[in-house]
Amino acid sequence: MASRIADSLFAFTGPQQCLPRVHKVVSARVSPGVYAVRPIDLLLKGSTHQRRRFVTPLKRRIGRIKAVAVPVAPPSADNAEERQQLAESYGFKQIGEDLPDTVTLKDIMDTLPKEVFEIDDVKAWKSVLISVTSYTLGLFMIAKAPWYLLPLAWAWTGTAITGFFVIGHDCAHKSFSKNKLVEDIVGTLAFLPLVYPYEPWRFKHDRHHAKTNMLVHDTAWQPVPPEEFDSSPVLRKAIILGYGPIRPWLSIAHWVNWHFNLKKFRASEVDRVKISLACVFAFMAVGWPLIIYKVGLLGWVKFWLMPWLGYHFWMSTFTMVHHTAPHIPFKSADEWNAAQAQLNGTVHCDYPSWIEILCHDINVHIPHHISPRIPSYNLRAAHESIQKNWGKYTNLATWNWRLMKTILTVCHVYDKEENYIPFDRLAPEESQPITFLKKVMPDYA
Repeated sequence: MASRIADSLFAFTGPQQCLPRVHKVVSARVSPGVYAVRPIDLLLKGSTHQRRRFVTPLKRRIGRIKAVAVPVAPPSADNAEERQQLAESYGFKQIGEDLPDTVTLKDIMDTLPKEVFEIDDVKAWKSVLISVTSYTLGLFMIAKAPWYLLPLAWAWTGTAITGFFVIGHDCAHKSFSKNKLVEDIVGTLAFLPLVYPYEPWRFKHDRHHAKTNMLVHDTAWQPVPPEEFDSSPVLRKAIILGYGPIRPWLSIAHWVNWHFNLKKFRASEVDRVKISLACVFAFMAVGWPLIIYKVGLLGWVKFWLMPWLGYHFWMSTFTMVHHTAPHIPFKSADEWNAAQAQLNGTVHCDYPSWIEILCHDINVHIPHHISPRIPSYNLRAAHESIQKNWGKYTNLATWNWRLMKTILTVCHVYDKEENYIPFDRLAPEESQPITFLKKVMPDYA
């Protein structure tokens, strides 16, 4: 049971659906929606019959669901006012129109300027300089700050090392350097302060791009399967807690569950995975004792653990926001459409400028899903092109309380028609963490 609970909490990284396009939840107070995601490995362990159950709503509770859901017309291309109202209620600036089925991913890529795919070594190494400088400054701030300013120093330093992740992210997508050996070395080194094995992450992340928002197959966030939520009271409470209050750090569970088990990789991948794992364990075996020797165990917490937790806050939050919204469906393989998933199913979200700079524009995310080969320093130019040619189909937001409240409190359990059903509709007596978040999180957008 303990391992099942752990696996259930190993949900990650960002995306999905909550209040459907075809239903509106009627309640005394309509809160923004939220999606819950769990690692798909739990599903992959099940039988074929269990996987079929994943796309079946909870029949036992269907009566309760129908009692609070009223069918409404989906937002349509000619109903801009309705889409805008939904956008505001969810914390978005814009909800995109449905992309026609006839549009392909190649059609979208062909409209991008050729220069956005070009690798510029100067710009690439400039991003490294920004991350190294900002991280060094963060460590200096931690060393000098009085105790009451340490949270600010940790926030800065955690954001700075998130920039290391983005550099490794570019390396993994072969968009950092024309020299692939340089990319592998830089990617591995960039991930080391995060204790993240580079090759295992790269293999899993490639599958996320190939299967974005596809049920079972996307290796990032997944909705909570109905049968998992209904399997046992203990597991249900763990899922509610994991997909509610602690979800902004749930990437830690994903990190543990996905990247250190050789059985999760193909035979052709294992040798490279072993090299990455050896590098990570060497860093832990040498780096951590050195930190403790110099500044003590509390110093290890102060200089490494707290910034690392800050990094995982962004890791979880960015990934949730990238693909999670009430109107963005998670689809089975036979219904999935690549262009719709990558353009309609990805969210552009603006963050404060200092975060954008330290994190190298990773949240200019729509062009990255149109083509992962676009370097991070070219994402804004690519985004401008997409807005010019495909802007009416895109989802746009600015990071805000209402958006996060939508993600954390409403969209949790998968439903084919509604996309997500919130925990407190299925198990109100066990959903105190969600009720608490609804009370304490502002609706400010």
